[in-house]
Amino acid sequence: MEFTAKYKYADMSPRKVRLVADLIRGKHVNDALQVLRATNKRASFLIDRTLRSAIANADESMEADMDQLHVKAVWIDPGPIRKKWWPRARGRATPIRGRTSHINIVLDDGKEK
Repeated sequence: MEFTAKYKYADMSPRKVRLVADLIRGKHVNDALQVLRATNKRASFLIDRTLRSAIANADESMEADMDQLHVKAVWIDPGPIRKKWWPRARGRATPIRGRTSHINIVLDDGKEK
């Protein structure tokens, strides 16, 4: 069976989050958690939080085999962009684009429904 978790409007650009998401794709959940703990990136905290939510969703369903659980898919979608202006010299302004992400994780235990 498949179990999903989503983290919407994460306050980080999708490009930075994808660097960490590529590290855990296809791994067993325990290995993925160890990789995320050892990774020195801010995005690893966001993905760790989402992965733990997906594990809790699988645990809540009594049909899941927790020993066989692995990360089937991870994808990062861009969220809305917050636009601000930064004042500069001589009355000018520079645009600031605060990018957000939507983190999606799908876990699978190998069983059919």
